[in-house]
Amino acid sequence: MKTPKELMISRYEAFVKRDWTYIAHTSLHQTLEDLQDAPPIEWLKLEVLADDASSVEFKAYYKLHGNIELLHEKSNFVKVDGDFKYKDGEHFNSKIQRNEACPCGSGKKFKKCCEK
Repeated sequence: MKTPKELMISRYEAFVKRDWTYIAHTSLHQTLEDLQDAPPIEWLKLEVLADDASSVEFKAYYKLHGNIELLHEKSNFVKVDGDFKYKDGEHFNSKIQRNEACPCGSGKKFKKCCEK
């Protein structure tokens, strides 16, 4: 990938597909063995908030055990042999706002849809 943002988006798509081989290949520290025990998450939506030459801040919405949750992270990337790799991430304690559009795609506000 040419940029951290491109890599982050491709990694999100790999998480959606549960392509653990790709995730491990594009990471410095995540191994295939670690990833294969991941819970059955249904990824719903990705929002890229900011990016620069070495990091990407994003919000990823997902459903786990019937509840919609939010992962808000600033991911850090480093170049290894000319390719970017995921290094680590800083997690933020963000919550889905009641008046934002529901991540499920219904077109309703979260409070009138999946928050119930």
